[in-house]
Amino acid sequence: MKAIVYYGPLDVRVTEMPDAVIEQPTDVLVKITATNICGSDLHMYQGRTDMESGRIFGHENMGRVVEVGKAVTQIKIGDMVCLPFNIGCGHCRNCESGLTGFCLTMNPGFAGAAYGFAGMGPFSGGQAEYLRVPHGDFNCLKLPEDAVEKENDYVMLSDIFPTGYHATELACVQPGDSVVIYGAGPVGLMAAHSASIKGASQIMVVDNHPDRLKLAEELGAIAIDFSKGSAVEQVLELTKGMGADKGCECVGYQCCDKHGTEHSNITMNELVQAVKATGCIGVVGVFVPKDPKSKEELQKEGHMDFDFGQFWMKGQKIATGQANVKSYNRQLSTLISTGKAKPSLIVSHELSLDEAPDAYKHFDARDNGWTKVILKPEMVTGKKS
Repeated sequence: MKAIVYYGPLDVRVTEMPDAVIEQPTDVLVKITATNICGSDLHMYQGRTDMESGRIFGHENMGRVVEVGKAVTQIKIGDMVCLPFNIGCGHCRNCESGLTGFCLTMNPGFAGAAYGFAGMGPFSGGQAEYLRVPHGDFNCLKLPEDAVEKENDYVMLSDIFPTGYHATELACVQPGDSVVIYGAGPVGLMAAHSASIKGASQIMVVDNHPDRLKLAEELGAIAIDFSKGSAVEQVLELTKGMGADKGCECVGYQCCDKHGTEHSNITMNELVQAVKATGCIGVVGVFVPKDPKSKEELQKEGHMDFDFGQFWMKGQKIATGQANVKSYNRQLSTLISTGKAKPSLIVSHELSLDEAPDAYKHFDARDNGWTKVILKPEMVTGKKS
């Protein structure tokens, strides 16, 4: 099968790989119809992780079931399914508690497993023609009858829509709240969409890319361009000096200042300043335990210079971690089906697998207009949406 394979920093190639096959009676085999390039893929693409050469990328996947293992009873051949990026067993203590992002059995020695991701187990990614799904009955979300028509919406249930929603859950966003979101990448935009769905009264999105801030405005948010002045001061002005009720971090450890220089603590410290006393902050941007290629000594060890004193004095709360996708994907699917949510608004490109290496270059460079890329293995020639 054709797949997108990682060979080293800034080097992904279209490669013929052995076909994905059923390995366990509980497996499901999916023919991929849509698979996204995620911002998290860029950490690996840039060589900032221990991702092994020769592995297939892709953890945002959707497709049609073409084969099921003998023990699979609920998912049928022909079903259109979306796959949560985190792989759960369904029976460990964490999975039974709804914490499927921290499964205790799928990746021994670590709480959590995922497709095509560094440190998250040996599972191949879905930027390919086929994908093996372990524990298929548990991990496949069967989609409604409009799955093909709304494919670009439903594929977002694999990661970024639930992750953006998770940011607002971690931040305890309630109807009427004011919310500041750092990052107008796909997850930040989905956090803005989610905050709007939840009834937030004021949504502010901080970034410095005009194309992404424009999308934030289209989703009903106030765009804050930190290249034009202090984001904290702009938030305080918009909230009459009080600060936002809630805050979401949707950037992660590679956040940069207005000059493009990485400082892993910028977003976290600015959120402490921009969120009101007793406010809540939800962190879904990726922060890693070690980053040996960082230019910051603290960050090399996964540490940061965090303003804990101010955080403590303000009585704020922080909650962190990857989304437990299965806690949200079914409900969010219903919102898509009924027209209450449209995450595909952020999609900029629909491309074939052959065009993926070039797409990675553009997306990594944050080139203008490259906001969200969907790869479609059945597509022969790409098109810009």
